[in-house]
Amino acid sequence: MQLAQTVRRSALLYPDQDALVEGDVRYTWRQFADRVARLAGGLRQLGLQPGDRVAMLADNSHRYVEFFFATFWAGGIAVPINTRWAVPEIRYALDDSGARLLIADPAHIEAATLQRDGGAAIDHLILAADVSRQEAGWAHWEKLAQAPAVADAGRGFEDIACLFYTGGTTGRSKGVMLSHANLVTNSLTAMLNMNIRAGTVHLHVSPMFHVAGGARLFSVTMAGGTHVVIPKFDIEPFLAVIERERVNITVIVPTMLNRLVQHPDLERRDVSSLQLLSYGASPMPAALLRRALERLPGVRFLQSYGMTELSPVASVLMPEFHTFEGPNAGYTASAGQPVYNADIQILDPDGRPLPVGEIGEVCVRGPMVMKGYWNQPELTAEAVRDGWMHTGDGGYMDERGFLFIVDRIKDMIVSGGENVYSAEVEDALYGHPAVAECAVIGIPSEQWGEAVHAEVVLKAGAEVSEADLIAHCKARIAGFKCPRSLVIRTGELPKSGAGKILKTELRAPFWHDAGRAVN
Repeated sequence: MQLAQTVRRSALLYPDQDALVEGDVRYTWRQFADRVARLAGGLRQLGLQPGDRVAMLADNSHRYVEFFFATFWAGGIAVPINTRWAVPEIRYALDDSGARLLIADPAHIEAATLQRDGGAAIDHLILAADVSRQEAGWAHWEKLAQAPAVADAGRGFEDIACLFYTGGTTGRSKGVMLSHANLVTNSLTAMLNMNIRAGTVHLHVSPMFHVAGGARLFSVTMAGGTHVVIPKFDIEPFLAVIERERVNITVIVPTMLNRLVQHPDLERRDVSSLQLLSYGASPMPAALLRRALERLPGVRFLQSYGMTELSPVASVLMPEFHTFEGPNAGYTASAGQPVYNADIQILDPDGRPLPVGEIGEVCVRGPMVMKGYWNQPELTAEAVRDGWMHTGDGGYMDERGFLFIVDRIKDMIVSGGENVYSAEVEDALYGHPAVAECAVIGIPSEQWGEAVHAEVVLKAGAEVSEADLIAHCKARIAGFKCPRSLVIRTGELPKSGAGKILKTELRAPFWHDAGRAVN
């Protein structure tokens, strides 16, 4: 189970088939494998040793795909950096991972330079750009691609392949260690469930710094399909590339689908090649799914449920259950059934299995479970017990093995496909001298699924506006984590007898008519 091996296999079996397409850039599998081996040689010339970390701060591009596989080939560990993070969040991931090399595209030169000048222990900055763009003091990606090809370092199986950073329940981010075996296992499952094969043309539009977007790179490479890349989701380029490259599959979040089905000229666009829309992060609202089925009658839908720590998929809702009629109706609100190699159980607080229909914590066991959290053994031991990953999601299973998520035991919000841990936002708010106490919750949002909402109590005599508190947060954490709404309350927040803030009471007015406590 070696991710670099999947490049060699596809180059052997499909040498002249398109491997990677972005705009006018087009590489066959033979050319892609050659570039990966040369880029790996360039990384080694910069001093990369087996197990060293290589970070990437960039939008989606063909070079982002190369970054993953060249890093693996060179023997390194890939560290994708969320481009939406604030400066301190990027610095933490760089320092915590110990990344020696930082790759950035032109859009993120300033952010990368700021990290180096601010003291991040980066040996080399590498510019991922066309040869016409140069930057003083930076190595260049295309120059690395001219280095002599080197042999694959041979790392695989339980060796760490990637560190994907997620938010933390304590305010501290966690580097999720995913091994080659973890990601190959997930790839095999994806190939089976989505019929990914050598003829598949997959559009990568979801950010590759998330495992949900990044992991599909590995399944398509393993199958010998074609990667088509656009930098980010925008409706016109999205539709244009589907038409031009005859895309079969793509991964989206419900907010993207909402923009797609509202496009006034959708029926005039040739999306006949599109066979499957895969989505995750939150269930598809019933009204949006009905609209999508009407406007995209030839497209099947598949929902994936999981988390970064599960590489990332634990269950899928297959296309045949995306219906409102017939014997397969009634499951669109579910997270689907376990994937082929996953055990899913609903456990009580003492770790005992609960019977069908009873709500407890969703726990997953199988070869997709992470190796652990980088440099955080205590959190690893808390999350993975007796081989079971404790997801922090509350849910139940029915008699057919369908999983339903009803609440979050962990204090997390999913907004527009991004995970937001309340503790991170609360830490930012508590950093303001006027704040006495605060609580951050998720509230329903038609646009984002859930929106970040804060309830704040000020110190006696203090004065500050809601807008000022939100601006304070934006200087410290990523914009998507900051409250979209904020209320300054008089009196204390509701608390339990032990003095714990009762977020269930704060959520109740917002979710009263929603039928569940999360989206």
